[in-house]
Amino acid sequence: MKAIRVEQFGAPEVMQLVEVPDLQPTANQILVRLHAAGVNPVETYIRSGNYAAKPSLPYTPGSDGAGVIEHSSGGFSKGERVFLAESITGTYAELALCNPEQVFRLPEGVPFEQGAALGVPYGTAHRALFERGQGRAGARVVSDAPGRREDIVS
Repeated sequence: MKAIRVEQFGAPEVMQLVEVPDLQPTANQILVRLHAAGVNPVETYIRSGNYAAKPSLPYTPGSDGAGVIEHSSGGFSKGERVFLAESITGTYAELALCNPEQVFRLPEGVPFEQGAALGVPYGTAHRALFERGQGRAGARVVSDAPGRREDIVS
């Protein structure tokens, strides 16, 4: 399979597209064929070596993704659409190994590209609005987007 690999920490050029052995799930792992991978700012910090938690080298970056089930020992069917919020092996690849708690069903009508943004970005926004900002139903959120000055939190 093809995967982006990082052999040393540094600038974006350290990411290389390489051929690696296909992943083999164990009894309690799920194998997902990725159709889209999320790209998050934290991945640039990790790749550059400027993050407190560094993976062992070499590694495949990426924590978010969306695709279809390739293999599951239970809970999912082959071909089922899913999104990932973390993985064991990284999501900048054709396949990703996951623990069951990292895989969620992707609703019909939600494209893989949007599904790949449901892990870290969604969690970050939810935490900002409801935990840190203490947003409640009916509260107003100020926006500087053109034509949208404020929205109601529902």
